[in-house]
Amino acid sequence: MKISRQVPLHALRVFEAVARLQSFTRAGEELGLTQTAVSYQIKLLEDHLGEPLFLRRPRQIALTDAAERMLPKIVQGLDLLGEALAAARAPTEEILLIHSPPTFAQQWLTFHLGRFHMLQPSIAVRLKAAGETIDFDRTPGDIAIRWGRGDWPGLCAHFLMRLDFAPVLSPALAESIGGVKNPADLLKLPIISPTDIWWRLWFTAAGVDPGELALRPKNDFGIQSLDAGAALAGQGVAIINPAHYRNDIARGRLIQPFELMCNDGRDYWLVYPERRRHQQKIKAFRDWILAEMAAEDSVDTAMPG
Repeated sequence: MKISRQVPLHALRVFEAVARLQSFTRAGEELGLTQTAVSYQIKLLEDHLGEPLFLRRPRQIALTDAAERMLPKIVQGLDLLGEALAAARAPTEEILLIHSPPTFAQQWLTFHLGRFHMLQPSIAVRLKAAGETIDFDRTPGDIAIRWGRGDWPGLCAHFLMRLDFAPVLSPALAESIGGVKNPADLLKLPIISPTDIWWRLWFTAAGVDPGELALRPKNDFGIQSLDAGAALAGQGVAIINPAHYRNDIARGRLIQPFELMCNDGRDYWLVYPERRRHQQKIKAFRDWILAEMAAEDSVDTAMPG
């Protein structure tokens, strides 16, 4: 493989996009180039190296062995160049764009981000709270909080916290039926979002037939924070993650009548593209949030009962 002194940086960027997207057309769309221009840049790089980089097949392309060998280093190099340019553009402040499910954003991030700001005053956080799973190749974003099993190809994933579910309700609503003494008592009360799959899982685990839920109005608030808000207002029983509402439970605004909680193996994870794992702002947030979670686990473990 021959390499001259003049490295065609633009061609390397085009190569990385084609390799990642597995498409000349999609790479062109991402970079704002025509397919002809993409092909020209790839040909320029192949001539520069004296090696073919792609095996062109009907409806698909594949990397050659040479391309497979060079791709990881090129990705790393482009990331480092991007970091250097970003540092030059904004020497005093970086922006960290975080995507998060609404409930995690509202019930955890907003209560803790102040400490991150104190530790990293040069990093400005932009928080996008939405239920959709983002594609980092198509949507602007640095990191995301995801609900799942941590097995997303191309992403670094760090476990944050279990996502358990259990019923909660206001004390006044519980007293309206003389108290909630067994799981079946919950069916004497209005059920918030009865179509939520967690209700069926929880009642089944509690030994109660969940079939009666099918007779309820098919209301669905869509996110835990709305369900919890309705429960706090005494409108019914919600099934939520108690960890998000530990303060409301500790202060008696909500009660969790049973210790039984359900978890199907999907929990909260911090994720970001592997190719960005060396970015300082991502490393700073990762280290901070993992330390916060470890501290909370220590407190929970130390608490009696």
